[in-house]
Amino acid sequence: MVYVGIDVHKKSYSVTAVCDGQIVKKDRLLADPGLLVEYCKGKFKGAIVSTAYEAGFCGFSLHRVLVDSGIDNRIVHAAGIEVAVNERVKNDRRDSEKIAVQLAEGRLAGIHVPTVEREGFREISRLREDFVCKRNRVSAQIKSFLHRQGLFSEMDDKGLSKKRVVALMERKLDNNLSFALHKLCEEWVYLTEQIEKIKERLEEQAKGDPLEKIYKSLPGVGPTVARILANELGDMSQFSNEKQLFSYTGLTPREHSSGEHRWLGHISRQGKSIVRKMLVQAAWRAINVDEGLMKKFEELSKRAGSRRAIVAIARIMIG
Repeated sequence: MVYVGIDVHKKSYSVTAVCDGQIVKKDRLLADPGLLVEYCKGKFKGAIVSTAYEAGFCGFSLHRVLVDSGIDNRIVHAAGIEVAVNERVKNDRRDSEKIAVQLAEGRLAGIHVPTVEREGFREISRLREDFVCKRNRVSAQIKSFLHRQGLFSEMDDKGLSKKRVVALMERKLDNNLSFALHKLCEEWVYLTEQIEKIKERLEEQAKGDPLEKIYKSLPGVGPTVARILANELGDMSQFSNEKQLFSYTGLTPREHSSGEHRWLGHISRQGKSIVRKMLVQAAWRAINVDEGLMKKFEELSKRAGSRRAIVAIARIMIG
C-alpha cells in the first residue's frame, strides 16, 4: 500500500508518498490530472495506491479523474487535517506530508462527493444566489444615488421593483446624473431578467427530481428554498445522524467546556452559508403557518431572544 498526499495549487501539485510508515517520495508536478495519474501508476508499479487532497478551488474534477483511473482517492475537509500545536512552518511540502501520513494512519475521513448531475444542479442554484447578491448590491447603489441627489423621499421604506426602476429611468435630471442613474437601473433590470431565467431552469430541475416534494412538505418552504436545499443536501444519505447534519449546516453552537463549567457560543457556521440562509428564511415563514413551531419559537424567545430562537427552529425543521 502506498499513500499519497497531494497539496493542490493552480499551477502545481506537491506530492508526498508514504509506504510502511516511511516517506518514500517527495515531488512537485505540473497541475495536470493526467500527469498525476501517470506518476502514481508509474512510480509505484504493483502497489495499491490511495490518494487524498484538501477540498478547495479545484472541486471534484481531480477526484473523478483519479477514481476513473482506478486510484482510491478521498477529498478531505481542511479542518479535518490535524496540525501540531507548536507548528510554526507551513509550506506545500509539509502540507502534502501531513495528508499522506494521516491518510496512512487512517486518520482522514473523506467528504461526500455528489454525482455529476447533482453538482450541476448545485451550480444553477448557486448561480441564482450570486445574481441575487449582485442585484442587492446594485439596489444599494441606486438608493445611495437617490440619497445623494435628494430624491429618496418617494422611495423611502420601499423595495425596488421593475415598475419603480423604470419610473426612475424616466426622471428628468442633469445629463451626467441621468446617465449614471440609467446605467445602474439598466444593470438592475438585466440582473432581474437573468434571475427569472435561472428560476425557470430550477423549475425544470424540480419536475424530474423526487426530492422536490419531500422538501416542499416542510412548512414555510416554497419552490426556490426547496430546490436549493435539495441541490445542496440531496437525500441526506451522507449523514448517519442528525448531529452530522447539524454540524454540516453550521447550526450547532460552539462549545467551550471544562470541568463543571459549560459555555455555548454562537453557531459554528460550517458548511455552505446558502443552506443556513434558506433554512432561516423558511423558519421565519414556518412559524406563521405552523402553530407548534410558533409555540416553540415563543418559548425559546423568552429565554434566548428571537435571533437564537429562529436558528433553533431552523434546526428543528431540517432535522
